[in-house]
Amino acid sequence: QVQLVESGGGLVQAGGSLRLSCAASGRTFSSLGWYRQAPGKEREFVARIISWTTTYTDSVKGRFTISRDNTKNTVYLQMNSLKPEDTAIYYCNARDTVGGRTDYWGQGTQVTVSS
Repeated sequence: QVQLVESGGGLVQAGGSLRLSCAASGRTFSSLGWYRQAPGKEREFVARIISWTTTYTDSVKGRFTISRDNTKNTVYLQMNSLKPEDTAIYYCNARDTVGGRTDYWGQGTQVTVSS
């Protein structure tokens, strides 16, 4: 049974930093990502790491860094220079692409950036 557990969210002032962690259990994934959902908005892509290749949405490029530690089966999202518009619930995603596409989701962690 796959389980994704996020941690590291919280309240921070604009310009500050937070590091989110997502520990996966049950199996390993080459494709791991982060999404976020702000109040009243749809869930949106933030970043993904496939093996060691990373991609980011334009609004976080240069500020956020996704990384992974395969020994701990964990993916991280380092968020620097945070802005109020980064406020959202952040969700960890693990993607299985064998025989189709199956997405697994964590429970989400709240990130609030005050101005």
